[in-house]
Amino acid sequence: MKILVKAAAAAGLLALAACNNTPAENKADNIESNAENVADNLEDAADNTSNEAASDALENRADAVREKADEKAEDVREGGNGSVESNVSGM
Repeated sequence: MKILVKAAAAAGLLALAACNNTPAENKADNIESNAENVADNLEDAADNTSNEAASDALENRADAVREKADEKAEDVREGGNGSVESNVSGM
């Protein structure tokens, strides 16, 4: 029974900690999460191609997506709106 009470208390504290995120932090987290999904898809496509040049291009694009998302998320965290100029398609 003590374990159940401790687990419930821990879950409650985690839920409370999640509620303390600011809207800007939530937006920044979403930017990073979405970019990570896009980059993962690009890397999967790179793994599934037999053309080495295309694979390298897809890997480079995945890196660029992550880098641009990090810049946007940081801008949001610093009080901006995340409108960092991008030449990466889909961002």
